[in-house]
Amino acid sequence: MSSLPENADYVVVGAGSAGCAVAARLSEDPSVRVVLLEAGGPARNPWLHVPIGYAKTMYHPTLSWNLSTEPEPELYGRRITWPRGRVLGGSSAINGLLYVRGQHEDFDHWRQLGCTGWSFEDVLPFFRKAEDQQRGADEWHGTGGPLAVSDLGMKSALTEAFIAAGQEIGLPRNEDFNGATQEGVGPFQVTARGGWRCSAATAYLKPARNRPNLIVITNASAERILLEGRRATGIRFRQGHVVHTIRASREVILSSGAIASPRLMLLSGIGPAEELQAHGIEPVHDLPEVGRNLQDHFQARMVFRCSRRVTLNDHMASLLGRLGIGAQFAFNRSGPLTISAGVAGLFARVLPESATPDIQFHFIPFSADKPGGGLHVFSGFTISVCQLRPESRGSITLAGADPALPALIHANYISTETDRRCMVEGLKLIRRVAETSALREWIAAEYLPGPDCQDDEGLLEHARRAGTTIFHPTSTCRMGNDAGAVVDPALRVNGIEGLRVADASIMPTVVSGNTNAACIMIGEKAADLIRQTAATQQAA
Repeated sequence: MSSLPENADYVVVGAGSAGCAVAARLSEDPSVRVVLLEAGGPARNPWLHVPIGYAKTMYHPTLSWNLSTEPEPELYGRRITWPRGRVLGGSSAINGLLYVRGQHEDFDHWRQLGCTGWSFEDVLPFFRKAEDQQRGADEWHGTGGPLAVSDLGMKSALTEAFIAAGQEIGLPRNEDFNGATQEGVGPFQVTARGGWRCSAATAYLKPARNRPNLIVITNASAERILLEGRRATGIRFRQGHVVHTIRASREVILSSGAIASPRLMLLSGIGPAEELQAHGIEPVHDLPEVGRNLQDHFQARMVFRCSRRVTLNDHMASLLGRLGIGAQFAFNRSGPLTISAGVAGLFARVLPESATPDIQFHFIPFSADKPGGGLHVFSGFTISVCQLRPESRGSITLAGADPALPALIHANYISTETDRRCMVEGLKLIRRVAETSALREWIAAEYLPGPDCQDDEGLLEHARRAGTTIFHPTSTCRMGNDAGAVVDPALRVNGIEGLRVADASIMPTVVSGNTNAACIMIGEKAADLIRQTAATQQAA
């Protein structure tokens, strides 16, 4: 314990998608000392490195925080479990591996909201810088970066039937959802290399760990931001029963995600003054939107009984099948163990007012009663739909002043008519896809929600009773150039010197797709912004 450092130039809190990128990039300068604090432990569990391992790690008792929302008013008071990574790599170590940046228009919208430097043209270089794209470099993609982006190691006739079904309803085949346009149907790419998961820790920390100026401290739970007046000077954190402090001579960077970053600010007296005072916390800076503006992608699934024994349910049903799966992975790094949380996707517009895709499908060649649950005993596959740009807004609040208490999550799912209408239309589109000649022959019956659910009211009821998160919380430390924004376009916390936020919480609006790629881009851009500040200060 006595060997822990007491000082650094930069202290980064959270070794997730963005935090790993920030810490690794800043430590490329040997003249600065970077300390990275991670509340979880090292990534030693072998399932963290096998792509389909998310089924075993997402709800793991120690590798995931296993948070849950407060009772959701529109979901009959259900509490929705929110797994978040509790390990080096954060949620990138337990997620479904999908590499989806979002639409060009998402980032252009950020710029229109006042976030100078965050248009798609501005952020594309950072996406490209991060990537080691299996298909090679082009105007949209980069090679030689830390993050492996590759094609799936498993292809199947069933997946091709789903893609053909999407084309049959009029969508174009799209081989690259991160290229010129997102709309269409096609295969996903994943953050994997040679059949192994490439988390942010694998991509950024593993090659940087031998740098003497990068110190990674695991099992370190941040409890307070150290403040001198309105300047952040370090972090108080706990390892086991021992409390430590570390000073940051230049900056503290919060990269703990959309739940933990605002929570740490609130615990430190930065946030809505009345809320802080109600918990006995002395307000240091009244910043009303800390923890507000929460957005998440809500999903509802349809499950189909497959007419052929070709799904993962079938492969896993016998010892011989399981041995075969293991052999495929052991010898070729291929087969079902390389399956991500979606082998093919579909992006389409279901609301007449939408100018760009407003829903996303995840096609998965297996089925279970819930994400991460045990597989069904019958042949089955899943198509889920999520609304890409929800209007609903929630919040992260404190349960009390004790840092050991988890945050209160109010997701407020499908609380607007537009959100409800989009989910219903998305479910109806799944059925249109299922009824095509390309996919119909693969379907024995609809299992969930089933044939008794026929009208819009029934589909909305299904979403309310069975819908859940697709694990993309964002926007609780909103970026902007207005007085209410939590951070400015340089990611500096408004009103507090020496403190930045770099993670999903800074998104003004959630991106139209899976969030991991955008979080890594945010980490890359944050490191560049921090270096620019340092260079300006040195020049002065």
